[in-house]
Amino acid sequence: MIRSQLRQETRGPALTRLMALAPLDEAALTALGEAMQEAHAVRLRRDIITEGREITQALLLLSGWAARVRLLPDGRRQFLSFLLPGDLIGACDHPNALAVSTVVAMSDVMVCPLPSAAVGTPLHIAYAISRAMDEGHLLAQITRLGRLNAQERIGDLLLELYERLTLSGSVSGNGFDLPLTQETLADALGLTSVHVNRMLQQARREGDLNWRVGHVRLSDPAGLARKIGHVPVRVTAY
Repeated sequence: MIRSQLRQETRGPALTRLMALAPLDEAALTALGEAMQEAHAVRLRRDIITEGREITQALLLLSGWAARVRLLPDGRRQFLSFLLPGDLIGACDHPNALAVSTVVAMSDVMVCPLPSAAVGTPLHIAYAISRAMDEGHLLAQITRLGRLNAQERIGDLLLELYERLTLSGSVSGNGFDLPLTQETLADALGLTSVHVNRMLQQARREGDLNWRVGHVRLSDPAGLARKIGHVPVRVTAY
C-alpha cells in the first residue's frame, strides 16, 4: 500500500519540492509515505499553530497555502511569510517549543506529521535545506519591507513565489495559482489595498504580469528580476 501511494504522491508538490532539495532514498520515501497516511485537512482561515502555544507536533504542508502572521491588539495584521507545499511547519530542535507566530490556512490545506530524520540522512539534509531557505525568505521579507518601493515589493514577492513554486512543479507557462487577495498582499507588503491595486495596474500596463483572480502569470521572470534587482535565495553551493 505504501509503495503504491508513494508512486502516486511522488508526483505531488510536497514530495517534488523535498526531492528537489535533496535526493531522497527509499527509507525517506517510506517514512514520508507512512506519514501521509496520517494526513488531515485544515480549513481556510483556521489556525494550524497559534502564537504563544506549545508546538505539539511538527508538520509537513502537503497541499494548499498557509501563512505566518502576527496580529496586533488593534486588529492590524502583518503576514511574515507564506508557506507552500513541501514547507515545514513548527520544526524545532529545542524541547517544549512555543510558536513564535500564528500559522493560518490561506486556503483549504492538507498537512501530515513531519517524519523524524537521523542526522546526516537524506531526509535530514532536505529538512536542513528547507529551513535554511525559510530563513533566507524571511530575511528577504525584511529587506523587501525596509528598502524596496511599492512596485519593487510586489515584483519581488511574486518572483519569490514563482521560484518556490517552480521547485514543487506548480508553475506552468510562467503562471501559477495565487489564492491571495489584494488585501492580503497589502498586509504582507506594508501597503494599502488601494496602492497594491494601483501598482498591479501599472505592472499590467508595463507588460510585467497578467493578474486575474486566483492566478498570476509573469511575462518575463528573468526580465522582471533584472528590472527590480531581485536576487533568488540560495543556500547551497550547487
